[in-house]
Amino acid sequence: MEPPAGRAKPSATLVGLLQSWLGSCAWRAGAGGESGLGSCPPERPLSMPRFPGKMRLETLAWVVVALGVLASASPTPQLGASIFADLSPAELRAVQSFLLSRPELGLVAGRADSLASNSLFLVELQVPRKSQALQFLDGGSPRPPRLARAIIFFGEQAQPNVTEFVVGPLPRPSYCRPVSYKGGRPVPFAARPVGLLEYQLMHRRLLQLLEPLDRLLRDTAGFWYHNCSQRCLTFSDVAPRGLGPGERRSWLILQRAVEGHFLHPVGLELLLDHGSRDPGRWALQQLWYNGQYFASAQELAGRYERGELALAPPPAPELLFSTYQPRGRFSTGTPTDVHGAKVCEPQGKRYRVQGNLVEYGGWRLALRLRSSSGLQLFDLRFNGQRLAHELSVQEAVAFYGGHTPAGMQTKFIDSSWGMGTLAHELAPGIDCPEVATYLDVHHLYDAPGPVRYPRALCLFELPTGVPLRRHFDSNAQGGYRFYGGLEGRALVLRTTATVYNYDYIWDVLLYPNGVLEAKVHATGYLHATFYTPPGLHYGTRLHHDLLGNLHTHLVHYKVDLDVAGTRNSFETVDVRFENISNPWQAGERVVQPRLHRRPCRSERQAAFPFGTALPRYLLISSPTQRNRWGHPRSYRIQYSSQADRVLPRGWKEEQGVAWGRYHLAVTRHHEKEATSSSLYAQHDPWQPALDFESFLRNDENIENQDLVAWVTVGFLHIPHAEDVPNTATPGNAVGFFLRPFNFFDEDPSVASRSPVIVRPRDPAAARVEIQRWTPASPGPCVSAEPFHYNGTYWQE
Repeated sequence: MEPPAGRAKPSATLVGLLQSWLGSCAWRAGAGGESGLGSCPPERPLSMPRFPGKMRLETLAWVVVALGVLASASPTPQLGASIFADLSPAELRAVQSFLLSRPELGLVAGRADSLASNSLFLVELQVPRKSQALQFLDGGSPRPPRLARAIIFFGEQAQPNVTEFVVGPLPRPSYCRPVSYKGGRPVPFAARPVGLLEYQLMHRRLLQLLEPLDRLLRDTAGFWYHNCSQRCLTFSDVAPRGLGPGERRSWLILQRAVEGHFLHPVGLELLLDHGSRDPGRWALQQLWYNGQYFASAQELAGRYERGELALAPPPAPELLFSTYQPRGRFSTGTPTDVHGAKVCEPQGKRYRVQGNLVEYGGWRLALRLRSSSGLQLFDLRFNGQRLAHELSVQEAVAFYGGHTPAGMQTKFIDSSWGMGTLAHELAPGIDCPEVATYLDVHHLYDAPGPVRYPRALCLFELPTGVPLRRHFDSNAQGGYRFYGGLEGRALVLRTTATVYNYDYIWDVLLYPNGVLEAKVHATGYLHATFYTPPGLHYGTRLHHDLLGNLHTHLVHYKVDLDVAGTRNSFETVDVRFENISNPWQAGERVVQPRLHRRPCRSERQAAFPFGTALPRYLLISSPTQRNRWGHPRSYRIQYSSQADRVLPRGWKEEQGVAWGRYHLAVTRHHEKEATSSSLYAQHDPWQPALDFESFLRNDENIENQDLVAWVTVGFLHIPHAEDVPNTATPGNAVGFFLRPFNFFDEDPSVASRSPVIVRPRDPAAARVEIQRWTPASPGPCVSAEPFHYNGTYWQE
């Protein structure tokens, strides 16, 4: 843009000052110091800079022009990432204060002490609409307003409910507007997640309800619930909480309160009705003890007093078989009481973290930890080209089978337990290497204010232990022509979620060849029930009175790929055998594989139910952009999974996890289809607030459209003795890869300066030429000896 004749252009100094001003605290993520991933506190006001020297009014007028130029340019990477940053503590408090100030909401301040009150349950970032975000990130549009999502439990009303609000703009909110899920159905009060207050009230009520069973529990389990000080019982509750909409009845498993209590059931399970807002009306509806059902605690106690009860076996003498305390010896005697191999960074970190912006090699992305579902990545780019707008965890489920009522009722839908808030502190040297970068996060979830979660995420560069690529070029005469290799490295983004007994380890790995891997490891304690002989149809006996119940894990991801632009198409590629005449030998036939491509033109064609074979190549491509060799620029989704359905299609609770019907479903992008699950799916799966099947019902065209891939991975877990004390990570990881498929002209890792090339120069004297672009020795943490290589082979 040129100024009118006679007007001066804004000076470079002026533009620089404006850039500095616009890049100040109010625009930068993470500068507030309170949060590793948050944005700046709003208390610091914006102020215009002082301009040096005398400045003519004409030049001042061109401030507006300079601002316009800056607004039309693409934002800095850090500024771009900041629109996806989690809310800072100051922003969380601002939303909380604003909502408390609204008299029509009638919110209680602090932590509520009654279920019959209006309470603020959750505040988190409301992610900008994709269209707004891309217009800002790609230049030409203003920064999207910073908004919050808030969930309020309206328990004080005659017809209680759960309502979600969008609150904004931050840092000084001035409005809140209610929002609904697709279809507009209100969220029933019974569908709300169970909060800390409700658990406290359950505990207090059980102290009263279990008093008649005090003697039975003391005599048979050696632990008790009523008036307990040392040998106490605790409980694990299972869900869904009932058999249909509107119910809030939970089966509870009583367990000894010892280290690893999940593996210490005492043989008593309780069905507690806690649907009323008045805990005094909560009641036990049924009890199960050692294979028998009872209508009340009094009935069970009376049977025991009269000697008519088949008693559970006494507690095992090895009470703490569930502990991490070492026991036994390895047969070889090799040392385990010294430190093993460690990850080190001999020349420092090769990645960069600024606020919520991560850069590594060709990779750049923004990250956040959503309170409900966990890890979300945005604006994923390689060498400056956007590959995906979003990659995020949507849901994790574990559906069980069992002989006890709690075992057969357990169908965990984990985002309803606040999966993102269950990312507790990572242990250096165990959960992540000591040299990792650790990030704190803040949540306002079922709490009177923002809560800091230290070291909730970590990032580190990992030696994969296998070359990214290598070749030994033999001369077939005892020598070689050359050796070339590139060390295998990846940047790991990691967080965890301990959902009751299970620990999920969530990883995203970024490789230097443009490959991304998303995977989850399952570890932690088994969800186990009391052993009875019929239970062997549903699991494995793991100890004297312990049954490990079979279950299926499914994990759902949203992958909003933008391959060479937002206009993409989807096709599958596999092979079929052809039988043709041999062109070079008359009368002979050749059978060989031939590529079979299947473009998917509608959403139903791009939905692959469990029970059907999944094509081996799943490609999202640009219909208009081609690489140097004429191929559509594409990315491939490649599975590492043994997933299958958890229930027959349409059966009661299965409706709440409709996404779990499909290996993969590809749909058109819609803002109303931003997530595949909700906080309410666990407690009302029968009439879910969000129905994933509706994403596919209209069977929209997906050719040359903005597409989203919904990826399901998982595995069947039949527990075995080696799951005690914990399920181990080897063999219990599933996920998928995003791999470039003709997206580039060659492997982009050729830009790495880490390869080594060895060429023989005088084989007789074992002289070689070593070509490398990094220091000869990694440093003392690995070996002080420089790299060397011989490469010859011969018979002695």
